[in-house]
Amino acid sequence: MPVMAETASEFTTIAAPLDKVWATAVDIERYPEWAHDLKEAVILARNDQGQATEVEFRASALGRSTHYILEYDYSAAPAVLSWKMLKGDIQRQITGSYHFSENASGGTDVRYDISVELVVPLPGFVKRRAEVRILNTLKELKVRAEAD
Repeated sequence: MPVMAETASEFTTIAAPLDKVWATAVDIERYPEWAHDLKEAVILARNDQGQATEVEFRASALGRSTHYILEYDYSAAPAVLSWKMLKGDIQRQITGSYHFSENASGGTDVRYDISVELVVPLPGFVKRRAEVRILNTLKELKVRAEAD
């Protein structure tokens, strides 16, 4: 029986202009400074604008360390930053995106969508705990982008 991908979405408003939020989101090599579950981000490839297009991550997950490589897509910038997994150890697939839009107060509304399919199925309570940790990344982005 195939393992189904787990999907989740989260929304927040960040009290910072879109250009600052975008700059924080695309500064991928600095993610380990503010995304607590990420231990390392190594840029493997960049596009002509110097943006990271392939990144190898080491993260803590479910009491162990995991490695995966994501490919980033900037084609809908600065409205969307999306990614998909190229290679992973405990994941079969990862796709995700940040959707950014300016709001009337000068801040930025952000929707974070993520879909993860693991190689091995997990019990429901473990999945829920992992989902909370993954969605926490949006709260950590908010704190980082709102910092002076």
